[in-house]
Amino acid sequence: MSMIKRIKPGQRFCGAVVVNGVVTTAGVTGAGADTVAQTRDILAQIDALLAEAGTSKAKLISASIWLRDIAHFGQMNTVWDEWVDKDNLPVRATVEARLAAPELLVEIQVTALV
Repeated sequence: MSMIKRIKPGQRFCGAVVVNGVVTTAGVTGAGADTVAQTRDILAQIDALLAEAGTSKAKLISASIWLRDIAHFGQMNTVWDEWVDKDNLPVRATVEARLAAPELLVEIQVTALV
């Protein structure tokens, strides 16, 4: 029987779920006035969720990124490229999307091995 670990449960969803040696985060949004600041905040939150699950960005499998405006792709990538483990790159998709609130510019979800 698989045990499920729910990290940071909230009213509607958990921050992350660990099952069968895999952790998946919820879509993480961040604070900040621009795409760079929000991306930095999001990746710091993801680092904390991964650590609580007992893993790190070195074990990422996949990432999904949503941008309010695809014109900010380069700004997000500047922060992503500083953060991601270049020896252990995940698969990744990035798309433009309307996010849940107008102040949200970026949302990122990741999956990693534990």
